[in-house]
Amino acid sequence: MSGRAPNWLVPLLVLIIGTFVSVLDVSIVNVAIPDIQKEFGTSVEDIQWISTAYSLTLGVLVPASGWLADRFGLRRVYIISLVGFAVTSALCGLAWDLPSMVVFRILQAVPGGVLPVVTMSMVYKIVPPGEIGTAMGIYGLGVVFAPAAGPTLGGYLVEYVDWRLIFFINVPIGLLGAVAAYLVLTEFARPPIARFDVWGFLTIATGLFALLLAFTKAETWGWDSYRILMLIVGGVICLAFFVVIELEVEAPLLDVRLFKLWPFTNSLLLLTALFVGLFAVLFYIPLFLQTGQGILPLHAGLILLPEAIVMGVITPFSGLLYDRIGPRWPSVIGLAVAAYGSYLLCGITADVPESQIILWTCVRGAGNGLAMMCIITAGLAVVPAHQVNGAGAINNVAQRVASALGLALLVAMETATQAQLTADRSALIPANALGGGAPDAQALYPVWMRLQLEVTASAYSNVFLVTALVTAVGAVTALMLKVKPSGASGSPVPADGPGSPGHGVEHSTPPVEQRPRELVW
Repeated sequence: MSGRAPNWLVPLLVLIIGTFVSVLDVSIVNVAIPDIQKEFGTSVEDIQWISTAYSLTLGVLVPASGWLADRFGLRRVYIISLVGFAVTSALCGLAWDLPSMVVFRILQAVPGGVLPVVTMSMVYKIVPPGEIGTAMGIYGLGVVFAPAAGPTLGGYLVEYVDWRLIFFINVPIGLLGAVAAYLVLTEFARPPIARFDVWGFLTIATGLFALLLAFTKAETWGWDSYRILMLIVGGVICLAFFVVIELEVEAPLLDVRLFKLWPFTNSLLLLTALFVGLFAVLFYIPLFLQTGQGILPLHAGLILLPEAIVMGVITPFSGLLYDRIGPRWPSVIGLAVAAYGSYLLCGITADVPESQIILWTCVRGAGNGLAMMCIITAGLAVVPAHQVNGAGAINNVAQRVASALGLALLVAMETATQAQLTADRSALIPANALGGGAPDAQALYPVWMRLQLEVTASAYSNVFLVTALVTAVGAVTALMLKVKPSGASGSPVPADGPGSPGHGVEHSTPPVEQRPRELVW
């Protein structure tokens, strides 16, 4: 590449805005939940619907986002989604009670679910095939930096300003991003408009809604409760119907035959390992610091900020490696480093110093930054160009379902472990530990709190051990990735093939063969 900036860099930076605000919103809102609960005067269980409603709506809308992009055009859908996200964020900031907040969060999730899929598709249209790794490395800044930066920014706004600003901050960013997109981005050729797959949409929307609700509420309602069991069984049945429908219809909403491409399926499995570990750290570390060690939200966010910086620095570098040596070794090494970082987090104790947590999370962040975008790009590299929209939607659905299921299972394991350790260690407290005689509540309280902190640290240590093992297995599976990107480009090959005048741009007439061909590793 020459010394001057490539002509795709400015459009790519505009696209990063949409990805950043949509991903950031997921993690920044969690910091404000306690303050919102106090202002609205609701229970802990009810206030969780602010996050649950958003996640459920995302799961329902993401499968249809690829069809929307084909029907109305990528540029138009992107601009409308950015404006819609800004407007609905403003409504969330103006919410006056919990029901209004939940309704506005559902509305906010509609453009929030469309943005990541549309931006991913546009990246593959504006970037030449030989530079796709570098571009995805830059694009990954919005994907990997936003979740880790959310607690810091959210902690500052909640502690020093007002929780409503976590929503209002999206308004100027979204509007400016929409104006920039209008000025910079050009419209792309649209494929022939296929008929909307109504039954496919209904079955996958119902199935994902049921499963995401079950995974989110399993710890509250009980894994063996009738509600959870019915949701899981109903969700699986709906997804089974969805697969049958998609194999029969002429224009499927999501082409499930893409799963026959092992590199694509393998990339989804590897992303599952990474995202489960990433969200486990983002969930448990702030929780431990705030509830266990009494640290304020901003301080807890600042402890996680170095991890975000490390990922932000390494992610673009991983894109350069992808273009030079392919996805296999950056992915293997990145997953191995992330597994080691999770293993280091197993050393968490009641008195662990902040410097240790910062070091451990930075090690894991370095692995995430090196592997994540290489894995995503390697999976999409084997997908035919006219199916990138659908593959991007499948990618987002898989990430969200895997993260929800993985975190739900980890929470269930952590809760059971914590209950067992509490019972075991309580039985070991000697009768004379409190100085003899009948203990009063004032004397017992500090002993009990210390016991709870030690038990919590031990339970969290087990959680990080599980994530370390899962990520290590992913490192072994990553050896199956290609050494060099497909066609030495790492990008889906358009119908007209390399070397033609329109190479790198999806044409309005897709190839005759609609089914993905079998590929070897």
